[in-house]
Amino acid sequence: MSANVAAHLVRIHIDREDFESPDPTTGKALYALARIPNHRELFREVRGDHEDESVPRDDTVIDLKKDDHFYSQKAVTIGVNGELYETTEARLSFEELVKIAYPVPPTGTCIEFTVTYRDGPPANPKGTLTAGHSVKIKNGMKFDVTATDRS
Repeated sequence: MSANVAAHLVRIHIDREDFESPDPTTGKALYALARIPNHRELFREVRGDHEDESVPRDDTVIDLKKDDHFYSQKAVTIGVNGELYETTEARLSFEELVKIAYPVPPTGTCIEFTVTYRDGPPANPKGTLTAGHSVKIKNGMKFDVTATDRS
């Protein structure tokens, strides 16, 4: 490798592994470099009180800085019926939340569930989730899942 090429390589970290990447690069190249699976999203860590940046899986140009840190999934902690639950999913469905709240479903002739949430991201800070729908989640979000027997 020539000294000219090496001068443009930057050491970065993706999922706690060291990589060398040309600077600038593309989102697509970063996903390929770290072999990020299609079902996962890559994020660039941002200092301070700001949301980490999503890295698009395309030809968008990414300017790198030495020792930038990226991760392919961010674990968040949510509360479900007062119990803490950790997930790496960006969205959770009504059905997934019911399963988390009731690993052993209640029995009855006509059980119905209600899912409400609060402390969500700005796009959906609070609300009610209905069957067949999902909601974007964030760290510290709280869910109340209740079961009723309508018999």
